[in-house]
Amino acid sequence: MRQAEIYFQDKLAGILTEDENGYTFAYLKEYISEKGTPISLTLPLQAEPFKNDMLFPFFDGLIPEGWLLEIAQKNWKINPRDRMALLLACCKDCIGAVSVVDISKQKNS
Repeated sequence: MRQAEIYFQDKLAGILTEDENGYTFAYLKEYISEKGTPISLTLPLQAEPFKNDMLFPFFDGLIPEGWLLEIAQKNWKINPRDRMALLLACCKDCIGAVSVVDISKQKNS
């Protein structure tokens, strides 16, 4: 199982999880109660977690493309089909309001 904290404008919004059943994204209760901004139109604020067999298109769209993706794959030796690994490795400092922080790396720091 791999997990990431999802931040919106430096505020923790939710948790993205990959496990044997696929992917789950859940907003934090505190974020919802403070009427936070949805991270995407396709992931509106709601208490129930979102579930999908594949990485949600919004998160997949954060992963770089082209030459930048090739550099990431070669430097970190990541399989291009391992979308969660690419998301965790490349998307901590994304362009825009959303950032992805690997929870396992925080625990090891």
